[in-house]
Amino acid sequence: MPRTATLTRKTNETSIALSLNLDGGPYTNRTGVGFFDHMLDHIARHGRLGLDVKARGDTHIDDHHTVEDTGLVL
Repeated sequence: MPRTATLTRKTNETSIALSLNLDGGPYTNRTGVGFFDHMLDHIARHGRLGLDVKARGDTHIDDHHTVEDTGLVL
């Protein structure tokens, strides 16, 4: 049985969709925050996880809501 989860979170500031496969797989992270995407890629690669994150947030104001809400979903 695969160990997977698909979660979403929508707030006034962000919209997050995340799929996680604990048994591995491809990883694609698109949060609009380049360094954060890079770090999520590292978590997936070194943790041997399948991870797909799609996030839209108010990055024109600040990255913090996108990072915070993605962390809550993860």
